[in-house]
Amino acid sequence: MQREVSSQHEPASVTPAGVGEGASVTRRTPVARSLLRGQGVLLALVVIIAATGLANPRFFSPVNLETVGRQIAIFGLLALGETFVILTGGIDLSVGSMTALSGIVVAWFITRLPGIGLTGAVALTLLLGAAVGAWHALFVTRMGVPPFVITLATFAAARGLASVITRGWPISGLPEGFRALWESRVAGVLPMPVAILLLAVLAGELVLRRTAFGVHLYAVGGHMEAARRAGIHVNRIRTTCYVISSTTAALVGILIASRLGQGNPTVGNVYELYAIAAAVIGGVSLFGGEGTAYGSLIGASIISIIWNALVLLRVSAYWHDVAVGAVIAAAVTYDIFRRRALERAG
Repeated sequence: MQREVSSQHEPASVTPAGVGEGASVTRRTPVARSLLRGQGVLLALVVIIAATGLANPRFFSPVNLETVGRQIAIFGLLALGETFVILTGGIDLSVGSMTALSGIVVAWFITRLPGIGLTGAVALTLLLGAAVGAWHALFVTRMGVPPFVITLATFAAARGLASVITRGWPISGLPEGFRALWESRVAGVLPMPVAILLLAVLAGELVLRRTAFGVHLYAVGGHMEAARRAGIHVNRIRTTCYVISSTTAALVGILIASRLGQGNPTVGNVYELYAIAAAVIGGVSLFGGEGTAYGSLIGASIISIIWNALVLLRVSAYWHDVAVGAVIAAAVTYDIFRRRALERAG
């Protein structure tokens, strides 16, 4: 999915030494454009919230708002991980299946290896997610396998492995202490999944906008070969992004297992669709090199609120994916036409 760009952008957009004095406007342009797009998407979110509240006042009830917030946490974490991968010009199609497999794995650790404790089970599951991300990066960076091919392979394998481990039956009997990961609140007010999401987005924004890694990541997504010539460790950047994506998917699997009180192999269906949709709606360009962490939060909020609005309006569940698909098509079409307009403008 790596895009081809004009050579006129090579020197200014990837020079690592330009982080300080002499930094060019061109290098900051992807972030600036992403922020501008984010403002427009944020306005759209406000309009959707207002319209949903007017159509059904129950939307603003405390119970419903908490439900929406927890759903945003699920899609937001997946979208955040997907954002890092797409910024490199790649894609991760395995996050939904990794969610299911991680929920099964953490439940298996808790019930079959009680000696490691809840913390140990969670840590080992996150390490599994990181290992899968490193596996993806190995194929992409060292073997030249297209990202969608290797992640699609994991999409099928992880879902199948979850069913093999459980033989199609959930792993139940998880302790109440594990349920607290989903049900507890920070300061007695903020649900734990929402707090985790906000911390993750804040960390993502700081990494992308305040570190050399973030500058290099945008450079890799903007023009990979120019970034490599500038001395950027391209493979290291890409590997880190795939690890982040799979680890966040593992975290979501843990949270869902905590919510259900069991590891269920059927969860996470089409979650990769929602993750990609949330990232693209939030301003991440599928061509790479443009997007923000907070944009993924806004995109996840839009997806979750649309879903919730359809439920409140008693629209058939069969139409939910149709609505999400239409939103994705609109967002991608807008991104393509916007990019063409930028290219024509030089």
